Amino acid sequence: MKTGYQVIESEQPAWEIIGGGLTAFNKEKAGDDHGENLCFIVINSDGKVVGGVIGATYWDWLNINLMWIEEDLRTLGFGKQLMGLAEEKARLRGAKHAYLDTFSFQAPNFYKKLGYEVFGELEDFPQGHQRYFMKYLSDQLVDRNACSSTWPEQADDGGGS
Repeated sequence: MKTGYQVIESEQPAWEIIGGGLTAFNKEKAGDDHGENLCFIVINSDGKVVGGVIGATYWDWLNINLMWIEEDLRTLGFGKQLMGLAEEKARLRGAKHAYLDTFSFQAPNFYKKLGYEVFGELEDFPQGHQRYFMKYLSDQLVDRNACSSTWPEQADDGGGS
């Protein structure tokens, strides 16, 4: 090991330095990722956030980081609407594919109904459950809002990703 250096624990993660270094390395090797975040929320009449989706687009892919809807609002179509809006925004940015991860106790069947398929699985994560890694591959992300009449009306509506 090079002298004058040490590895220490940090209470405050050095996101800007480490993330910046990784971003620069990735850009050198794979080109600009054109990364942009996206977020759509569901609010009630009081302006309280009761659900939403957070994701990002980069290298022509959409990544759904988080999606959640209050339990009493599930099966009302908000999950499909949120996914449709996120996918449409990603499609307008040039994304052709999407990926996400979800747990067996969250919403894998919801995503399967939207055309996502499992490409990886971690068993017993957490104990007695699975973590699924899912992708949506096609020539291009579909505009779900334009074809919403083909969706099941009472689909399992995304309790969480």
